[in-house]
Amino acid sequence: MQNNEILICGAGIAGPALAYWLRKAGFMVTIVERAPAPRPGGQTVDLRGAGRTVIERMGLMDRARAESVDQRGLALVNASGRTTARVPADSFGGEGIVSEIEILRGDLAHLLYEATLSDTEYLFDDTVTEIDQDIDAVSVTFEKAAPRRFGLVVGADGPHSVTRALTFGPEQEFVHPLGLYTAWFTATDDLELDGWYLMHNAPGGLVASARPGRLPGEIKAGLSFRSAPIAYDRRDVAAQRELVAQRFAGVGWETPRLLRAMQSAPDFFFDSMGQVRLDSWSHGRVALLGDAGYCATPLTGLGTSLALVGAYVLAGELAAAEGDHRIAFRRYDEVMRPYVSQAQQLPPGGGASGFAPSGRLGIRLRDLSMRQMTRWPMRNLLAAQFAKAGDIALPEYSLAADLL
Repeated sequence: MQNNEILICGAGIAGPALAYWLRKAGFMVTIVERAPAPRPGGQTVDLRGAGRTVIERMGLMDRARAESVDQRGLALVNASGRTTARVPADSFGGEGIVSEIEILRGDLAHLLYEATLSDTEYLFDDTVTEIDQDIDAVSVTFEKAAPRRFGLVVGADGPHSVTRALTFGPEQEFVHPLGLYTAWFTATDDLELDGWYLMHNAPGGLVASARPGRLPGEIKAGLSFRSAPIAYDRRDVAAQRELVAQRFAGVGWETPRLLRAMQSAPDFFFDSMGQVRLDSWSHGRVALLGDAGYCATPLTGLGTSLALVGAYVLAGELAAAEGDHRIAFRRYDEVMRPYVSQAQQLPPGGGASGFAPSGRLGIRLRDLSMRQMTRWPMRNLLAAQFAKAGDIALPEYSLAADLL
C-alpha cells in the first residue's frame, strides 16, 4: 500500500474528521496541533446539509444533538433594545441563517477528537516548520518533535495555514479579505437573550452580537467592524482588545456591557474575515483541507460543512485509489470544486455591506429585507437556495481496512 502514513496539520474540525475516515480505511495517521490540547469553547457552528450527513455516517449525530445550543433564531435590535426584525430558526427548514443544529466549535471538535483518540497519534503543543518532499515521501521538520517522513501531508490548519505557506506560497496570494474584522469571546453577564441570537448594527459598519451558549448564563459575544486593511500583531491580545474597545466606544444597546466582559474573557479571539481561494488544493504529496484550502467565512454558515465533507471525500478518494495521491487528489478536486464554489457564494445581502451596513439608511433597508425574507413567497425561494448551497450528492465510499 502506497502512502500509508499520513500527517495532518491541525486538530480542529477538518483534521480529526479526516483522521476518522482515514483510519476506517486502514491508513496510519498523525495529527500535529499548535495548541497544548483540543481548543475548548468558541462560537457556535452550523451542522447543515451534507455536513450533517457526514456526522450521521460517523454515528455521532445523537451526541451532536445532545450538545447542541438551543437557539430560537436571529433577532435584530436597535440601540434601545427594540426588535426590528426576526428570522426564526425554522423559517427555512432548519437551513437558514441560524440552522437547526448549532453546536459550539469546541464541542464538535471534542466529539471528533474522542472518536479518533484510540487509533490516531496526536502531537500537541507543536507545529511544522519545514516541508521537503521528494518522489517517495515528505520530510517534515517540527518545532519540537524529531524530524519524520510521511507518505502524505494534509494541511487542515485554518485560513492562516502554515502548511499552505510552506508549500504553496505566502498567505496574501490566497486569502481575499472581505474588509471585516471580528472579535469573539464568552461572556457570563446577565443579558437576557430568551434563546435568541441578538444582533445590533450601528453606523460606521459596526455590529455587536450575543447568542446563547450551552451552559446556563453563558453568552457567546461578537464585535465586528468594517475597515480597510489593519496591520496588527496576531500575538498581541492586549492591543487587539484595545483596538476593538476604541472602535466600539459610544455604541449603544448592550455594547458597553459586552466590552467590559471582553476585557477579561479567557477565550478572546480576533481576526479578519477573508475567503481562501486556490486553483489547486494539492502540490505533489501535500494537500489542503477545510479553511486552509477553501475558507468560506462565517458569513456563509458553511465552513463546518465544507470541512466535514472535504474530509470525507479526501479520505474516500485516497481509499478508492489505494493510496495513489495523484489520482486521489485529482478526484478530490473534481468532487469538491463545484461544492466549494457554491458554498463560497455569499447569501443575498450576506457580504460585509449586508452584514454591517455603513449608514442608518443601509441599516433600515437591511432590517426591511430581513423582515421580507420570512414572508411568502420569498421564504420558500430562499429556503431552496439555502438548502442547495449546503448540499452535495455525497459519493459512497467503501471505507474499510480490508481495502489495504
